Amino acid sequence: MNLLITGICGFAGSVLARALLEQRPGLRITGIDNLSRKGGETNVEPLRQLGIDVRIGDVRDAETLAALPRAGFILDCAANPSVLAGVDGDSSSSLAVMQHNLYGTVNLLELCKSWNAGFILLSTSRVYSIPALAALPLAEEATRFAVNGAADGCSAQGIAENFSTAPPVSLYGSTKVCSELLALEYGAAFGFPVWINRCGVLAGAGQFGKADQGIFSYWIHSWKAGRPLRYIGFGGGGKQVRDCLHPRDLAPVLLRQMDGRALSLPRICNFSGGSANSMSLRELSDWCARRFSELPSPIVSAANPETRPFDIPWIVLDPSRAMETWNWQPVTPLEDILEEIARHAEANPRWLDLVAG
Repeated sequence: MNLLITGICGFAGSVLARALLEQRPGLRITGIDNLSRKGGETNVEPLRQLGIDVRIGDVRDAETLAALPRAGFILDCAANPSVLAGVDGDSSSSLAVMQHNLYGTVNLLELCKSWNAGFILLSTSRVYSIPALAALPLAEEATRFAVNGAADGCSAQGIAENFSTAPPVSLYGSTKVCSELLALEYGAAFGFPVWINRCGVLAGAGQFGKADQGIFSYWIHSWKAGRPLRYIGFGGGGKQVRDCLHPRDLAPVLLRQMDGRALSLPRICNFSGGSANSMSLRELSDWCARRFSELPSPIVSAANPETRPFDIPWIVLDPSRAMETWNWQPVTPLEDILEEIARHAEANPRWLDLVAG
């Protein structure tokens, strides 16, 4: 089978490309990336050396896409992944976010229609409603917030797929919600398989970005580099919680999704580390203090208790549906993910200078 991966030079795209080739050596992969993410250029030649046909191009350009080799499946990893995209006046304009995250997906769906190819969308936990997440019943424990009771679509196991996606979800989140709906409509209208994989926080060695795009990697690299860190919002205690997933853990299920066209299976599933792979910022700081015990500790600066509009105190995705549907489970423990990042930080002391701009 030929596979097209968009955003292949990004963190998720590059890790998945390598993992898919390891698990299916005969897979032929074409990748496209516009290298808009700082650091993406470092992945071009290493991926080409693996035999991957890496093209420099943009999913917003339909003519560029039409010139690509025909594929049986498209794995869409291309997106501006920041919840602040389009509103912070820094990373990109609101129109650019729409063009890249939504219009680019429409171009890919048109390509699937033309090729009769399947489509897999790497979606996000940020499709879930910010007001609904902020209203969850939470208890404040010593080092973290924890769910204290049930809510529609939420249990102690986390947020399920039927949790509210009503706006506001951020411009980034709304482009993903719209992309999900359009993908399902295209698949139903034109008879090709569509899988929507909503992911928790992806993390691992070599991740790019800033605090709003890859918090586990950013925090560990910043700690090792001695950069000032601070807790923002929710009383300034650093008790906000996220789950963590290594993207290579997705490779087995992606291969199963590409192998089948079973329309009876659920189209949308959460893929996450779940509650077992969840951690608060304060707990992450404690981990860094132990791991980098030779450094002054703590380096977290004076906290800022003010909560920003797009921040949420707790979000852990419940992967139960993915486990039941695909016999899938995360295999990389949180400790291993954090240690992998720490070793990368030790080997690349100027990584943030390279990728966080």
